[in-house]
Amino acid sequence: MATTPPDKLSVIVQSGDFDRVHYALMTVAAAVAVNMPATVFFTMGACRALAKPQDGRPGWAAMRTAGGEEAAAWDAALEARKLATFEELLEACVALGARIMVCETGLAAMDMESSDLRDDVPAEITGLVSFLKDSSATGTTLFV
Repeated sequence: MATTPPDKLSVIVQSGDFDRVHYALMTVAAAVAVNMPATVFFTMGACRALAKPQDGRPGWAAMRTAGGEEAAAWDAALEARKLATFEELLEACVALGARIMVCETGLAAMDMESSDLRDDVPAEITGLVSFLKDSSATGTTLFV
């Protein structure tokens, strides 16, 4: 029995674990790479992944993986293995047209403001209602 693939991917990224955020970006990048529209909605701890650089380090570098590893070390290990880094995935998502949303409530919960976010990522500051309206009835929604 043949199945029809979803017409859109919608991903809510709530986790503050760097490896989970990284894999969410990998999933979104893969979707847009095969011409499937995709939206990624950052909320709660995941908002920190889009924080402006501080002390010459990207905001995500202060995060940790689910196993407790420092994000920068984990990302460097991926690069050494010739796997996509966080920056490469984020750049691919932007370049390939993924819609990037950041939750107003998530920012407030993390004591962040929109001005704390990177300037090079075209993120829409919005709410869950807008994310849900953007999703597709025949698409797939993932929660990370």
